[in-house]
Parts: sequence; structure tokens; C-alpha cells
Amino acid sequence: MTKSRRSQSISLYTDEQRRRRDASRWTFVQGVLAPLQFLVFVVSLVLVLRYLSTGAGYSEANLSIIVKTLVLYTIMITGSIWEHDVFGRYLFAPAFFWEDVVSMLVLALHTAYIANLFFNVLEPRAQMLLALAAYASYLVNAAQFLVKLRQARLGAPSSKPPFAAAMEGS
Repeated sequence: MTKSRRSQSISLYTDEQRRRRDASRWTFVQGVLAPLQFLVFVVSLVLVLRYLSTGAGYSEANLSIIVKTLVLYTIMITGSIWEHDVFGRYLFAPAFFWEDVVSMLVLALHTAYIANLFFNVLEPRAQMLLALAAYASYLVNAAQFLVKLRQARLGAPSSKPPFAAAMEGS
């Protein structure tokens, strides 16, 4: 299979969807929020692990999980708007169906953490273990989106002149 045929077979977007993706302001927003969310995740993970290993810093870890959850909700809401701009539906567009399914798990676990803060069901150590479960699901989801980003790049139309792209495929 030639390189150009491989790119066509794994393309995430039709030409019209690619045009809408590139025109959507939410594409930029997602590009900013994704690395921000990862940075917040790393800081929070360090604080949670510090609390679990030393017992110190419970308030800081808790606050960091709340911030992580707020950033998560922000990226999920804006991501849904982006998905609507590109695919015409807010969630579960075929190109991102499984990413959205796992995103729902990520949201559910983060929301369970926040609900626990209000209802005080779990003890602090169990709270932090719940946060780690939420973070593990977030890492799976982030990996899914990185795979899709790579797939989108591989499936993007070549910026090279048609004759140069054709020469690479042979």
C-alpha cells in the first residue's frame, strides 16, 4: 500500500470536516487547554503521591484535584462544542466515539471525587486513591487523543505539490 493510499484510509476527517475543524475557534482553545490540563495533572499527581507517601499536604492535594477537575470540565465542554462544529454532534461522533466513551468514565471518576468532598463518604486516603483512579483513566484518554492527533496528521492532505507527493508514494 502506498503512503498516499495509507493516509487516505486512516483519515479522520472528510475535506469538509477538515475545513470546519480549521475554521473553528475551538480548535485553538483545545490546543491550549490540552497541554494546560496535562500540566495541572502532573502537579496534582505529585501532590497526591506526596500525601499518600508522607501524609503531608492533604489540603494542597485536594485543591489540586479540584483545579484539575475544573480544567477537565472546561476542556470537555469546549471539546463538545468543537465536536459539534466539526461533526455536527456534541458527543459520540463516529471518529471520536471511543475517546468520548472513555471521557465519560474520566468525568464520572472526577465527579465522584468532588461529590465525595460534599458528602464526606471516603476517608482521605481512599479519596486520594479515587483521584488516582480518575488520573489513570485520564492518562488512557489522553493517550487515545494523542493517537487520534497522530492519525489526523498522517491523514492530512500533503502540503507538497501533487507531483512531489506522488513521487514519494512510488
